[in-house]
Amino acid sequence: MEAVYIDKHYDLVVECKQGSKKACYELYRLYSKAMLNIPFRIVGNIAEAEDVLQEAFLDAFNRVKDFRQETTFGLWLKQIVVHRSINLLRKRKMELVDIDGEQLDNIPDDAADDDDETLYKVAIIKEAMKELPDGYRVVLSLYLLEGYDHEEIGQILNISENTSRTQFLRAKRKLADILKKKGIEK
Repeated sequence: MEAVYIDKHYDLVVECKQGSKKACYELYRLYSKAMLNIPFRIVGNIAEAEDVLQEAFLDAFNRVKDFRQETTFGLWLKQIVVHRSINLLRKRKMELVDIDGEQLDNIPDDAADDDDETLYKVAIIKEAMKELPDGYRVVLSLYLLEGYDHEEIGQILNISENTSRTQFLRAKRKLADILKKKGIEK
């Protein structure tokens, strides 16, 4: 027998599968705010991110009967949101270019430290990421912020693992240049 993963919103998902609009709304309420960050980091525009999120939820609710609960609803939804975000970028005809590579330390998504200087630096890094070309920002976001490895990124973007690595490195260099111009050092 196949193991089925049961998450804390199992009952809501079951109700949603049975057609409960109230359960669907509750799932939307629980996940929408956190999920909005994903397309925003990928597409770099809040209006487009909101559109992507709405489309992802519609897609998820239309396909919820196919969700076998082998993982959490949140992880399943996150995959839909990432794919929808990538599809939007593909419509923009994003171009990815190969280069040689090295590694970058992880950039925190949210600063847990109340230190004003740390919060300021995180805000500057997030703003600087918005200045990156789509291809760079997507790979950097998927790797550093969403936790995908280069093989997974390659599958998501339909590129080679090496291309993912080289895009990541190019993004790292470009981000470092942007930060240097803003007076922020590593």
